Amino acid sequence: VVATPGRLMDHYKRKTLRLDKIRTVILDEADRMLDMGFFDDVTKIIEKIRNRRNLGLFSATISQEVMTVSWMYQRDEFYNRHHSTAVNNSTVKPDAENRPDITQYSITVSPLEKISTVLQLLRTMAFERTIIFCNTKVMCQHLCDDLRRAGVAVDCIHGDIPQKKREQVMARFRRGELPIFVATDVAARGIDVDDVDAVFNYEVPEENEYYIHRIGRTGRAKKHGVAYTLLSDFPSRLRLDNIARNTRSHIVPATLGDDGSVTPAAQ
Repeated sequence: VVATPGRLMDHYKRKTLRLDKIRTVILDEADRMLDMGFFDDVTKIIEKIRNRRNLGLFSATISQEVMTVSWMYQRDEFYNRHHSTAVNNSTVKPDAENRPDITQYSITVSPLEKISTVLQLLRTMAFERTIIFCNTKVMCQHLCDDLRRAGVAVDCIHGDIPQKKREQVMARFRRGELPIFVATDVAARGIDVDDVDAVFNYEVPEENEYYIHRIGRTGRAKKHGVAYTLLSDFPSRLRLDNIARNTRSHIVPATLGDDGSVTPAAQ
């Protein structure tokens, strides 16, 4: 059974679903799930599954809420620090082999140059699949419209896009029919595509963990990925410095040449 907590509890109360034979419980995107107000629902569900043998909490970041649920309901838990996965009776060693291979760049540009910078990188690098992240749905739609006017094959998904349309956009992206899509953080989770070539942070994310989720869309399945973060003001630079420090990310300042080449800045 794959379900949201509210819908699962609804079926349970209407006796259209039984939980007595469930053996394994998995909470995907555990940090966001528990942070979004589902803590009580999730704990109630776990407590009703009396025959549970395994509980897996999966997330790119571990929040206090995840730690609390782990402490309350798991036994002999193990943590994979690089994948931030809490699992029961199983472990994945955090060695260099399973770390994502992602080169991370920051590029400083003026606000008026951001769109032209994205266009130059997209046209020079010729990525097959690219995701561009914005912080708000207004900026997401605005950037998508500007890229379309520039002749780029692009679409977007954000909170105002109907679920059916979101699914259609994602299906086209997975099939390789759509090379670029612009998204808010609502799309950073649940994107299961192994061959995303590049991720652009058109805006620096507001939360440290959002950065991890965003760039984690590339560099999957042992493939190399690249992430570009555009900096257009001093606050965004400070925020990215804080992200790098707290997530231990190696973000390389770089400059963009006239030919579209990216060159690491002299340190």
